[in-house]
Amino acid sequence: MKLFSNEIVFKGHPDKVCDQIGDTLLDAYLKEDKYSRTGIEVTGGKGIIFVTGEVSSKAIVDVENVVKSVLKDVGYNPDNYKVIDNLGKQSDDIALGVNKGGAGDQGMMFGYACDDTEEKLPLAQVILQELSKQYSKLCIYYDDFLPDGKAQITGYYNEDFKLTKIKTFTISYQNKEEVREFTDNVLLDFVRLILNKYDIEVEEYLINPTGKFLIGGFEGDAGVLGRKIVVDAYQSFANVGGGAFSGKEGTKVDRSGAYKARQIAKRMLQQHNLKWCEVQLSYAIGKAEPLAIYIDSDIGNIEPTDELYKECKPLTIIHDLDLRQPIYSKTAKYGHFGDKNFTWEKV
Repeated sequence: MKLFSNEIVFKGHPDKVCDQIGDTLLDAYLKEDKYSRTGIEVTGGKGIIFVTGEVSSKAIVDVENVVKSVLKDVGYNPDNYKVIDNLGKQSDDIALGVNKGGAGDQGMMFGYACDDTEEKLPLAQVILQELSKQYSKLCIYYDDFLPDGKAQITGYYNEDFKLTKIKTFTISYQNKEEVREFTDNVLLDFVRLILNKYDIEVEEYLINPTGKFLIGGFEGDAGVLGRKIVVDAYQSFANVGGGAFSGKEGTKVDRSGAYKARQIAKRMLQQHNLKWCEVQLSYAIGKAEPLAIYIDSDIGNIEPTDELYKECKPLTIIHDLDLRQPIYSKTAKYGHFGDKNFTWEKV
């Protein structure tokens, strides 16, 4: 048996809030101008949210209002935050290549799929995604649950790398601490409901291992957009590309390429009856066709076709996956992969 760990952060975690701000701003631009180009960056801490990066758009967006709407949705008091809008215009140098259909950046992107679950994701990842969604509901139902938190699974894996049992389930969650025994029990009840569905046992729970989690959010930590790229992707079960997703529209292949790579991995899984598949795409800024497509799997390498190279051009990806629609704020909450409503999940 092998031990392996994976992690998620809840949507109230400062880094995840910054991701949601970036993607909600992106949606706001796309609603008015579907050809908007964005590279939005967000950081926050101690009562200040700083929005920077570049945007080229005909849309007029009230940045402060959007930021505060996200803070309110997550569960923070927006009146406690000052918003600094430092957005500028996207570089004309980048536009030279993008206007011709080229990639908006260079880099490599990864997509992954496996046969562990209906979502074609590792079981431990699906469990943590479900917990994250349930935790958001707990924050609505009970005042004693506060937005910030994270969870981690350390599990036993067999020779086929399938989760057989959880050694340690670690959950750190922000709460008012006045009724900790009650909130711990409520949270564990929700966790056990999820685990019972998959018939997975747990040897040990660690709930707030330091003993207390009262100060959280932007008062307890700083937040930065894109700092949770492992959580956003495959929670350490697969390789991760160099770029973040949030705040970027489809010409930025950090995002669109990763989404296409995920779709290809799912397709290969189905076509070749695979246990797992990992796809790497790589691009040069301003060039349309990928530099390389590498497909690995439990049966070895799979040779990409010329048609696949054409399919992976940025404008083709944008068209096929309908990426000019304002669909992104949801992706920044619980994970970019596994939701059947996302176009890149359909094969």
